[in-house]
Amino acid sequence: MGDPNSRKKQALNRLRAQLRKKKESLADQFDFKMYIAFVFKEKKKKSALFEVSEVIPVMTNNYEENILKGVRDSSYSLESSIELLQKDVDVIGCTQEMDFILWPRNDIEKIVCLLFSRWKESDEPFRPVQAKFEFHHGDYEKQFLHVLSRKDKTGIVVNNPNQSVFLFIDRQHLQTPKNKATIFKLCSICLYLPQEQLTHWAVGTIEDHLHPYMPE
Repeated sequence: MGDPNSRKKQALNRLRAQLRKKKESLADQFDFKMYIAFVFKEKKKKSALFEVSEVIPVMTNNYEENILKGVRDSSYSLESSIELLQKDVDVIGCTQEMDFILWPRNDIEKIVCLLFSRWKESDEPFRPVQAKFEFHHGDYEKQFLHVLSRKDKTGIVVNNPNQSVFLFIDRQHLQTPKNKATIFKLCSICLYLPQEQLTHWAVGTIEDHLHPYMPE
């Protein structure tokens, strides 16, 4: 008998080949749940935790455009972007419009996304995808300061250093009694996940993994 891991890999490769012919992604074969936690620097303050109402795989041509836009805007290097585009990457995105001010504020330590999945039409419980999706305040603030010098109001995309979390940002102007302030709001989010990680699940339930971010 062959090695089970080898058989599993061959089966996944066959599925990928079939999906390429149909122009689908491997992620289309899964249902997803996504939670977003805004972790505060003040440890006594509990994280703000949100469940994303609808999570879908996003077609790759959309994210290729966004990656190349980031290169043109000098948000990240062409070399790292080419490397990302050459990988078999699935893009998991949320469809709902968010409305969460990210800047200017200094109380957030990081944004953490928790992704759970199961095979489509399965009755099994959702399992945690074994991948880390974190975006630290210092990393996105640097990109916001860079964007401040430009005119874009919409279509602003910032990413964490390992390019696994992309935030879609809306720039708004707020008139105060003294001056006009610029604020950046999170309006949507995408996670980039190498295809081989789609079937790498960690142990534990959704509740286990959300517990550190839940109120007492």
